[in-house]
Amino acid sequence: MISPTPNMIAEKVGPVGRLIFNKPQKHNATSTDMWEAIPVILDEFERDPEIRVVVVTGAGDKAFVSGADISEFEKARNTPEQVAYYDKIGELANKRLNKCSKPTIARIRGYCIGGGLAVSLLCDIRIASENSRFGVPAARLGLGYRASGLKILTDLVGPSHAKEIFFTARHFNAQEAFGMGLVTRVVPDAELDSYVDNYCRMIGENAPLTMHAAKRTIEELTRLDGEPDFARLNALVKQCFDSEDYVEGRTAFMEKRKPVFKGR
Repeated sequence: MISPTPNMIAEKVGPVGRLIFNKPQKHNATSTDMWEAIPVILDEFERDPEIRVVVVTGAGDKAFVSGADISEFEKARNTPEQVAYYDKIGELANKRLNKCSKPTIARIRGYCIGGGLAVSLLCDIRIASENSRFGVPAARLGLGYRASGLKILTDLVGPSHAKEIFFTARHFNAQEAFGMGLVTRVVPDAELDSYVDNYCRMIGENAPLTMHAAKRTIEELTRLDGEPDFARLNALVKQCFDSEDYVEGRTAFMEKRKPVFKGR
């Protein structure tokens, strides 16, 4: 698969689409071209029916994403217009990842800091190696965080842990992150790849319409801006029951075999 920039890698491995932050020499710190590439890559993943799950990760073994690439700020965020553009493309990329119709997994090894943590929180599942480190240094930089980002964090870890993360601005180890609900699973470093691969294989064998309906229902039930759209959610459930996959699931159960779902 082709990426608009070498700093973002797009790969397809069987039913898995891999979105890789590729700046290991800077701990995969994000830059303008990386934010611009994310919607392009995800659009391609969405159009491919063979891709059932998207893995988001960082190149190398030192970091998932360590935050923004401060070294580019003088050129990329030097004027009000540049700042507005940078914020716009960052928000667009984050929204695109959050709204991805397919299950998303953040595969985390090493540093997952600031904007990197925000990226991981936009994924459905976070699987971290035991050597991972998490944190939000905003209070050391005087930055403000939007309500939407804090809502996602607070929904995961609760108000007290969210305040601790922001008030202390310290790094948390993987077990601390797991204890507060920041990550879904913590595995030994040597087992991270095999664990994520097995997880993707398990998800890839399940019914895409069912997973999509569940994802969108949870999204609606936790939305910040008003009441959930229950009509939309009911339509998604009806789509599942009207699908060929539902027939295949019932038939496979009766025939005591593994179902083969098509996403339709």
